[in-house]
Amino acid sequence: MAARIERLVTSGQFTLDGGTWDVDNNVWLVGDDHEVIVIDAAHDAAAVARAVGDRRLAAIVCTHAHNDHINAATELADRTGAHIWLHPDDLPLWRLTHPGRDPDRHLRDGQVIEAAGADLTVLHTPGHAPGAVCLYDPGLGVVFTGDTLFQGGPGATGRSYSHFPTIIASIRDRLLGLPPHTQVLTGHGDATTIGAEAPHLEEWIARGH
Repeated sequence: MAARIERLVTSGQFTLDGGTWDVDNNVWLVGDDHEVIVIDAAHDAAAVARAVGDRRLAAIVCTHAHNDHINAATELADRTGAHIWLHPDDLPLWRLTHPGRDPDRHLRDGQVIEAAGADLTVLHTPGHAPGAVCLYDPGLGVVFTGDTLFQGGPGATGRSYSHFPTIIASIRDRLLGLPPHTQVLTGHGDATTIGAEAPHLEEWIARGH
């Protein structure tokens, strides 16, 4: 059975550098009737667990470690026994939210996470956060970009641990070369495609934020 993609939207707060903002997050589930991967366990572990249902949770994958993308990860792991995966460059951010517990596994560039017919290739795309990753599945024709690339441009880089030239390089070198039809499934808001965003790279650089 081919993998399918489900979206759950959860609501909560993003906190960094002394500020707090209300946010809605996309939680992505990739799998079939028996097994599933959760990408970014945000805000509400009970709601994510309900979406998983009686399926085996193969992995909890974090696109980066801002609190609004990981704050339900440890509770979800405790409920299900699933391992939490994070790129090690984001451990300083992770420890702001979960100081007493590290992730179970470290993501690495080029790694493939397999479950339920999905093959998610890890693309290290720093800039929004040092350990930010995107997850590309050519068979499904999708890339899960977390907060690296949105409809309309790159993720925010105005806070600690972020850097605008770095996120531009990540998008240019790792994402915009993917097939134009590739769906971009983001950490917040609506989906887009690589083909819709690629023509605007120079505009984003000119805006410089």
